[in-house]
Amino acid sequence: MKIQVRYFASVREKLGAGETLSLDGANAPSTVGQLQGWLVQQSAAHAAALDETRGLRMALNQTLCDADEPLNEGDEVAFFPPVTGG
Repeated sequence: MKIQVRYFASVREKLGAGETLSLDGANAPSTVGQLQGWLVQQSAAHAAALDETRGLRMALNQTLCDADEPLNEGDEVAFFPPVTGG
């Protein structure tokens, strides 16, 4: 399953604009929250930027969502701090 991950504000400063992921196999995340946990395991930079204690907001296909929202082929997931500037 391919999904697009986008990062905003301070998360973007640490990780860049985003990445396209191919998620397959038994350990592939199936929800937005599991994706966040999976990303945290990918690198020290991901762990610092996406730490669950930061209170990040999540969006699935440009709609705010909870961690238990299921992932599907072609989805776009965004992570951003609770307050962003314009």
